[in-house]
Amino acid sequence: MRYLALDVGERYIGVAVSDAGGLLARPLAVFKRTSRVRDFVKVKALIEQHHAEALVAGLPLNMDGTEGPQAAWVRDYTAELAERLALPLHLWDERLTTVTAAEIMRAQGKAPDKSWIDAVAAAVILQSFLDAQHL
Repeated sequence: MRYLALDVGERYIGVAVSDAGGLLARPLAVFKRTSRVRDFVKVKALIEQHHAEALVAGLPLNMDGTEGPQAAWVRDYTAELAERLALPLHLWDERLTTVTAAEIMRAQGKAPDKSWIDAVAAAVILQSFLDAQHL
């Protein structure tokens, strides 16, 4: 099964995709959020282009594991998206994924800038989800 993952932030959405076997994640894109309607059209196009069968979205939990206002907003946003696209949705803990993404980029000799870090964070989220499915 191929998954599309989202790292939904206040201003940007990072996107990653898995291979067809659902084993490996790779960063795909970053786009600026505008409105739900426009965002959902962009996500739908990526889903169709990459033949994704399910969504994984990062859930921004507090460090103690509790949910705050941002997690509630992401739950609402991604639930509406999944319903409109008629796809299964998996929410996945995204704590420290941006930090991990920055470390990965630095290890590759790249500056961890906004033009790509959210896509790398989405790949970190997705890879964590995929790894947990194959334990």
